[in-house]
Amino acid sequence: MSTIVAVKKNGIAVIGADTLTKFGSMKQGDILENNTKIIMFGVNFLAYVGDCAFGHALRTYLAKLKTSPSLSNPDKIFEFSCKLHKKLKEDFYLRPEEDEDDDFESSRFESLIVNRHGIFGLYSLRSVDEYSKFFSFGSGSRYALGAMQTVYGKYDSAEDIAKAGLEA
Repeated sequence: MSTIVAVKKNGIAVIGADTLTKFGSMKQGDILENNTKIIMFGVNFLAYVGDCAFGHALRTYLAKLKTSPSLSNPDKIFEFSCKLHKKLKEDFYLRPEEDEDDDFESSRFESLIVNRHGIFGLYSLRSVDEYSKFFSFGSGSRYALGAMQTVYGKYDSAEDIAKAGLEA
C-alpha cells in the first residue's frame, strides 16, 4: 500500500512515505534505489502518491523553475497546482481523464506539502486543505490516519506519530 503522512506537533512538522513501488501486481519497494516519494524544493517538502512517473515529472518541473514557488497558504498552493497541471499536460503528456462526472480535469496524483507555514493536502482536482495535526494520502491512508489518531495524544514526537502511521 502506498502511504504518505505528515504530522505537526509541539512546533515540529514532519513528512514521511513508504517506499513501495508497484507495477501491476509486481512489488519492488526494497530493491529500487530511486523509490522516494518525497521531494525537497526550496523550503518545502512534497510527498506524492500516484504513478511513479509523477516523481520524475515533479522533479523535472521544479528544477526548471527560476524561483521556488511560495506555498504558504491554500490559495498559493492552488495557483501553483494549476500551473503544474498545465505543464503536466503540455510537457509530460498527462492524460487527465479520470471520472467524467468531475467538474475539473484530474492531475491524477495527490500530495502532502510541509513547510514552516504548516501541513497542506493537495488533491487530484487541485483543491487544497490545511491540516492542524496530521493527514495521510494513499491506499494505506485509512490505516495511517487511524494509527496517528490513536497515538497523537500519547506521543510527544511528530516523528514517532508519523512512524506509527506508516507502520500501520
